[in-house]
Amino acid sequence: MKKVLFFLMMFASTMASAQKGTEMNLWPDGPRTSSGDAKDTAKVTVFLPNEKKATGRAIVCCPGGGYSHLAMQHEGFEWAPFFNEQGIALIVLKYRMPHGNYTVPAEDAEEAMRLVRRNAEAWHINPNDVGIMGFSAGGHLASTVATHATSDAMPNFQILFYPVISMEQGITHQGSRDNLLGKSPKQKLVNEYCNEQHITKNSPRCFLALAYDDRAVPPANSLNYYEQLNAHGVSTSMHIYPSGGHGFGIRQSFTYHFEMMLELKAWLRSF
Repeated sequence: MKKVLFFLMMFASTMASAQKGTEMNLWPDGPRTSSGDAKDTAKVTVFLPNEKKATGRAIVCCPGGGYSHLAMQHEGFEWAPFFNEQGIALIVLKYRMPHGNYTVPAEDAEEAMRLVRRNAEAWHINPNDVGIMGFSAGGHLASTVATHATSDAMPNFQILFYPVISMEQGITHQGSRDNLLGKSPKQKLVNEYCNEQHITKNSPRCFLALAYDDRAVPPANSLNYYEQLNAHGVSTSMHIYPSGGHGFGIRQSFTYHFEMMLELKAWLRSF
């Protein structure tokens, strides 16, 4: 009991000590592909741990928002103290919305991965220990990078919270699908972004967290992803909480917040 209370107090104090990150333009010379909205600029905010605590690990974070907006606070910036306290750098990505071009978000996320590795020495990061994290539609983006990226854009691990994984009708989150692929995408395109179909034995290890009563993104998304990861021998830890709905992020109002944080911390220590 005393140990549990200690962790509760530790997390509470850590969350209260948020620090200011450093914002950078992801594409200083302009993006490779235009989103059609010049005002929608991709950026990253870099939160580095104290050099003495730095483990070399880094995580690129993709907030959710149905590919129409971004929940930058509770699915982004507010996670920085939790990771920095463990010596992990957090790089929060403000990716561009598709605006009819489905390649744009993934281009931004892959470039964010490359940016971290280009700055590995200056930021005290191990380029072979860079993961990606995503929530809801940001989870779809993170899993897209985890299943499609190659070379220096490929993550070493993935952390997914209540992710959209599939683009199939009846399983997907309809708003995310419509905003990313359009109202009537061809089946070939749908298959390309059904990320459970693209897992291989070389896919990065995964931490999955969601609530049983999620009414926005059906749990089948995570279950199907887990089954394919398991079938291909990819180390995966999945946590389904009895309640909590969708979009809880790092909010302490989520009933299982502290349990989730402890489980994530333990998973991060496991490799």
